Amino acid sequence: MANQQPATRPANPRFSSGPCAKPPTFDLTKLADAPLGRSHRAAVGKDKLKAAIEGTREVLGIPADYKIGIVPASDTGAMEMAMWSLLGARGVEMLAWESFGSGWITDVVKQLKLDAVAKTADYGEIVDLASVDFANDVVFTWNGTTSGVRVPNGDWIPADREGLTLCDATSAAFAQDLPWEKLDVTTFSWQKVLGGEAAHGMLILSPRAVERLESYTPAWPLPKIFRLTKGGKLIDGIFSGATINTPSMLAVEDYLFALDWARSVGGLEGLQNRANANTKAVADFVELHDWIDFLAKDPATLSNTSVCLKFTDDRIKDGAAFAKAVAKRLEAENIALDIGAYRDAPAGLRIWCGGTVETSDIEAMLPWLEWAFEAEIAAQG
Repeated sequence: MANQQPATRPANPRFSSGPCAKPPTFDLTKLADAPLGRSHRAAVGKDKLKAAIEGTREVLGIPADYKIGIVPASDTGAMEMAMWSLLGARGVEMLAWESFGSGWITDVVKQLKLDAVAKTADYGEIVDLASVDFANDVVFTWNGTTSGVRVPNGDWIPADREGLTLCDATSAAFAQDLPWEKLDVTTFSWQKVLGGEAAHGMLILSPRAVERLESYTPAWPLPKIFRLTKGGKLIDGIFSGATINTPSMLAVEDYLFALDWARSVGGLEGLQNRANANTKAVADFVELHDWIDFLAKDPATLSNTSVCLKFTDDRIKDGAAFAKAVAKRLEAENIALDIGAYRDAPAGLRIWCGGTVETSDIEAMLPWLEWAFEAEIAAQG
């Protein structure tokens, strides 16, 4: 019998891992209250920016004594700002198990030229967290967006650590439990789990991180866009809505909408439940099909947002070409858009399972994945 196309299609074929799907209730009219053409320094602009900061604190449960700032250049900008401003006061350990963590190693070793200890693991694996020396500052990604591997929890981080923890949490925030008492610097971007618009990053500082900023001056010059202190004191306005550079008030309005939507589905717990349900749908599919598997080798480290898959069928002659061909078939049918593996990652697929994705769409897409797989096996002869 010919390989038949499934009857049901996803209502939303957007499974990109960034920018990610908008919340299901999104439409452009929801942004009508954006103060366009107004100064972000006007009262209306400041109020919107402060609402974005305090809404973040509320939904994520960030402690009252932590500072939250909106900074330029997405999660990358936030992480660069943190590393350039804070590192160098003591030893540094860099942990990486995917491409973005590897990028932070490059910046610290080759740009800042610090004699950092780099601990790395292959895609699908994670470093030995028990070996980390917290007398040093430690830089790591909570969730490997390009590998589908996350740290299982924060138990490996001691409460009495001497160094700071700098955590890139861009595909973890709003989907996974972040133990704030273990994190001194946390960064993420709006375009990930909440499906916001790009170009803005969030920088969250513990009191320990603020103390470091006010007591340590890096040996290298800092561009204006990275400066968090003036005269040895934190520039507090950054953390109350007075941004370093001009923000997009349209993007801010979109983020405020996304935060409201997050509250409507049960806040952080509701978002986590949605992501977990999406990931379970994929896991159930993987369990039933022996030609596909997770890139993550340990179920305890499996991401519930950026779910990375690999093809394991012996009939596949060229893994990279095969994966691209499957993704192309699904895109041509408008079933799943932008699900190819990240360019630096092993060949395969990457399905975004964050809370803005409906489980019904995941469930409708998966039979099409089987159809595309069988069609491509037949096509390669």
